[in-house]
Amino acid sequence: MTRSFNPDLDLTISRVIRAPRSRVWSAWTDPASFEQWWIPAPARCKVVDMDMHPGGAFVTRMSEDGGDFTPHLDACFLDIADGERIVFTNALVGGWRPAEQPFMTAIITLQDHPDGTDYTAHVMHRNNADRNMHAEMGFYDGWGTVVEQLAKLVEHRAG
Repeated sequence: MTRSFNPDLDLTISRVIRAPRSRVWSAWTDPASFEQWWIPAPARCKVVDMDMHPGGAFVTRMSEDGGDFTPHLDACFLDIADGERIVFTNALVGGWRPAEQPFMTAIITLQDHPDGTDYTAHVMHRNNADRNMHAEMGFYDGWGTVVEQLAKLVEHRAG
């Protein structure tokens, strides 16, 4: 799969996580682990569905301030390459059904790095307005925070 970064449509964040790729993969694919880092604290995450195969549903809910869980993400996995790549979109929901309000497609890649795992989230949008809205909503702060939370979770387990 060839992907190229389009600065008018895409946002990307990456960092080296000081833990083996297998541990990062496990934190992404185990719902109990995933709930610990996916949403910036102190908000909480609940995985409703994580059917990790192409066409599988990917549904999360969030709770802020200890309140009720509300919709967060209703998406569909497009591609899963074990230990290497997860691709999902909210343009579709589970079973390849079109979503009501498509917004993005995300490609998460994990590569070996001398210090652990090179983690990249490449998020593509259908137009510049959606890309800019995502940036203004706090893409770098939000996705940066959750990647930091992921790193702390798996680096702690590595140590």
